[in-house]
Amino acid sequence: MIILLLLWLVQWIHHYLNVYPDQDLHQQRTQMLQELVHSTVEPSVVSWEAVLSTALQQWLFWAIAGALVLLLALCWWLKERICEVNSSRDSESEESEEENPAEMNMIWIFSRRFQLSVPKLVSRRRVVQELLSDLLQVSHSLFSDSFFPVLEPVIGVGSACEGWSPHEEEDVIYCMFVPLKPPHGHAFHLEPDTTGEMPQTRMRIRVGHVCTCTGKQPDQSKLCFLHHSEQELKRKQVTSLLHTLCTGPYLDGEKIALWFQTFVISAWSVVPQSHHYSMKVLPSCRSCKMKLVKDSGRSLLVEMVFSVQQGDSDIFLSSQPTEAQFPPSTTWLESYAVAEAKFFRQVAMQAPRHSCHLKCLRLCAHLLEGSGISVYALKTTVMHLLTLIPLSEWQHKYLLMRVDDTMHYLRCCLEEKRLKHFFFGNEDMPEEISLPPDFQEAQPLNLFQHLVQDPAAQTEALKKFDKLQYHLYFGF
Repeated sequence: MIILLLLWLVQWIHHYLNVYPDQDLHQQRTQMLQELVHSTVEPSVVSWEAVLSTALQQWLFWAIAGALVLLLALCWWLKERICEVNSSRDSESEESEEENPAEMNMIWIFSRRFQLSVPKLVSRRRVVQELLSDLLQVSHSLFSDSFFPVLEPVIGVGSACEGWSPHEEEDVIYCMFVPLKPPHGHAFHLEPDTTGEMPQTRMRIRVGHVCTCTGKQPDQSKLCFLHHSEQELKRKQVTSLLHTLCTGPYLDGEKIALWFQTFVISAWSVVPQSHHYSMKVLPSCRSCKMKLVKDSGRSLLVEMVFSVQQGDSDIFLSSQPTEAQFPPSTTWLESYAVAEAKFFRQVAMQAPRHSCHLKCLRLCAHLLEGSGISVYALKTTVMHLLTLIPLSEWQHKYLLMRVDDTMHYLRCCLEEKRLKHFFFGNEDMPEEISLPPDFQEAQPLNLFQHLVQDPAAQTEALKKFDKLQYHLYFGF
């Protein structure tokens, strides 16, 4: 288009310089001679008009030349811009002479088709964490004189807080763990729940009273539950946690969820973000789910899951059951979500810039849709590979190779009907991850144990997986 414009401009200049001077300038010169003969104007004035006429012609020439220069500069700039876009089709890729152009083009196709660029997860996660921090501050001032559980600062867990998500942007759920600490005069005791057989460890949290008469700074305003009579406690002190959010002596996840949901609804107007977001508490029996809608119409889905830390480790007990397991409300399931989030933070600090491990997760999650393989099994596979393959080999240019490694690893696990849990008996566990002492000696849980018990399910899983692999390599 620019070349055609330049050709037209050159033709127009040529036409002007060759046609108009023969006609218009000839008429102007004739008129000027007539004025010289018949006019009574002084010769100096006539000479001045001739100078102006010549200057006007020169100005027109330089104006046209300047326009040509600008057009040529614009053409050069567009050429450079096109080269820049082509060379950085994916801005996260690093330039290297070893890069295969065909592979880079395929990576670009995958990125466009599956929208591999991570949504604005980081900025939105910060918004959620700031909002919940303000909400918990309100709870501390409101329940400071009560015996409800103490709500610790939230911990972001799940794929959205790890920096990737298998969902589209509008469906992303920002999951936050709310660690619970016992209130004054109470203690939590973790007990194994042996009432049923479940692959995931089950625990119950027994609530007991502790003596508050002694100590470095005993609270004189609160009576000791162990050394004061029941009548005096009823008359002078608010109800114990054992009589509010427990069923028997055990902490009840459903009662805690209902208590916190009621608090959120009543305290929302006090939170500063209430001026910018409307809030709706969504139905949930073991957690607190909220939908926040901004004035612009943009929405955020938030889920607050109540948890209790196991000692000083990164392993927590969670009130939220899994999709396939719905235990009693006094049974809490062992969760590794905090340790997983910590693992991905460590990888992000040590991996090369623009590492492809998050895109690999997101791409494989799309590819495995409908395969029956859970997102958790995929994430476990990638975590294993991140400890087996040097982080230097996770540069963006190796994305397709890492995707192939992931699919191959999963295929082998399906054949062997065994996928080891990442946090049990793993000799390659990073030192930064704090685990209970018995985890290193424990036998790894098999995430594919159901395939051992059902050979037909394994055959069907392999069939679906092979079909997905065919579409991966030949579907583009």
